[in-house]
Amino acid sequence: MEQTVPKEYYQYLHELQAVDFALVELTLYLDTHPDDAQALAQFQQFQRRKQTLMHQFESNFGPLQEFGNSPVGNRWTWSEAPWPWQV
Repeated sequence: MEQTVPKEYYQYLHELQAVDFALVELTLYLDTHPDDAQALAQFQQFQRRKQTLMHQFESNFGPLQEFGNSPVGNRWTWSEAPWPWQV
């Protein structure tokens, strides 16, 4: 049975992937240019954006990761959201 997933689900995931890509690239750059204040400021900006996106996604669709998250209420909800290969 195929699940219907709202387009926002994919929009959040797409933006999270873009932000993660920028964070990886900035990490690599900062490894060789640790004194670049502008790059560090960009890195911190992307970190904040990622946290915001993750919070918004998880509020709407459930946890993104099974580890490091507290269960919601008295139930474990990780297995309730569609898995990436199910959408």
